[in-house]
Amino acid sequence: MRAAPTILHLDMDAFYASVEQASKPSLRGKAVIVGGLGPRGVVATASYEARRFGVHSAMPMAQARRLCPNGACLIPRFSLYRQVSDVVMAMLRELSPLVEPLSLDEAFVDLEAGGVAFDSPTARATGERLRADIRAATGLSGSVGLAGSKMLAKVASEEAKPAGLLLIEPGTERELLAPMSVRTLPGVGPATGEHLRRAGITMVGELVEAGEDELVRMVGRAHGTGLYRMALGLDDRPVVAERDAKSVSVEDTFDVDLHDRVRIRNEVQRLADRCVQRLKGSGHSGRTIVLKVRRYDFSTLTRSETLRGPTDDPGVVREAAARLLEGVDTTGGVRLLGVGVTGLADYTQEDLFAQVLAAEAEGAGAAAGAGGDSGEGRAAGAAGAVGAAGVAGAAEPEVSDGAAGALRGAEPPGGPEPAPERRWAAGSDVRHAVYGPGWVQGSGVGRVTVRFEQPGSEPGRVRTFLVDDPDLEPSDPLPLVGDAGPGAPGPE
Repeated sequence: MRAAPTILHLDMDAFYASVEQASKPSLRGKAVIVGGLGPRGVVATASYEARRFGVHSAMPMAQARRLCPNGACLIPRFSLYRQVSDVVMAMLRELSPLVEPLSLDEAFVDLEAGGVAFDSPTARATGERLRADIRAATGLSGSVGLAGSKMLAKVASEEAKPAGLLLIEPGTERELLAPMSVRTLPGVGPATGEHLRRAGITMVGELVEAGEDELVRMVGRAHGTGLYRMALGLDDRPVVAERDAKSVSVEDTFDVDLHDRVRIRNEVQRLADRCVQRLKGSGHSGRTIVLKVRRYDFSTLTRSETLRGPTDDPGVVREAAARLLEGVDTTGGVRLLGVGVTGLADYTQEDLFAQVLAAEAEGAGAAAGAGGDSGEGRAAGAAGAVGAAGVAGAAEPEVSDGAAGALRGAEPPGGPEPAPERRWAAGSDVRHAVYGPGWVQGSGVGRVTVRFEQPGSEPGRVRTFLVDDPDLEPSDPLPLVGDAGPGAPGPE
């Protein structure tokens, strides 16, 4: 424990929802709910206006809509959240070399290691300056906790919400913690909290009164000892600048249970590709491929396969995931699929044998397709590639439109099938050739409604278009602060 409150904990306020309010002027001061919009969607976060109606994270979106029927329900825009997070984390690293991010919107900072604070006055001044700088750079608010330990700094930031700062003077920890709920302490979840409640313990001060021996008897030695130390305000964990990632994974919950085996296999392949993108983005490779399947009855199966060496090759991960899927019974329906990679490493051990086979497959395909540029030659080339890839044990290759047409033969009577209707998710960014940047308020019955506004502007006008309007296109998010670039809202 430190003698000065030089450990800072920053927690951005309702981060995802606040970013949406900042980027969409018409939503400022209104209830905003961010999460999955399908029947099985879950709330990621809610603005403080929505929380007054009882909406909170991890709640089913259907329940959130019932509690807050007038709230704006939006899809998450993680690319924008990461951009804003990068700005905030860069500010923290200017304060100290010891910054420990916990998520996109939360981190610990060792102010003493950065030489910016040594006592309570300098720590408070640093925290206030940080909050002001974040507001100026992003337009968002963050809550700051300052204490002599990580646990107490996090407790302080939670007590300071929203948009506040709380400094816990060393020596006052027990007095501050005593009247708080036991759920305030890290590691005390619903199950432990209920177990303690049945024993008559609901406040942190009652943990101290019970004593370490009683807590060990109730919840086990490791957990009981830790609980007692936390109740006393004791925590000597250092701020760790780099925390090694243990796994990378992605998963999707489907609005309707999947029964078609081909569709399930295609979804697994898609998830494998997304997982590899995230794996490469983190600068890692991995050795163990994990498949997660949650079936119609909520039973969850996990299967894994360990490779001979770490990889970040999408083909290798797809193949392993497909093999794992073969061992899972999905006849009753699947509600969730996930693909992950564990056993992470900072290097990749390429499979030279697989590379040789892939080269042979490419050569076989080229030789088979050398008969000319006719449809027959192209079909033979595609078939040769499929056959050679099968020898290598590769996943089914993508087939170009030309090769696919040759394999199918002539188009079916009536001409080519119509293109699928474009989908516009509520909250997604768009740009119109005439009216400029905006965001989707909703869509249905062949139409999409767009509000044309951007960060820093006045609330914009709403217009409705056909979903296939050629002048309307998806767009990248605009920055929250500063010049949003060309393409301001056009004429009314």
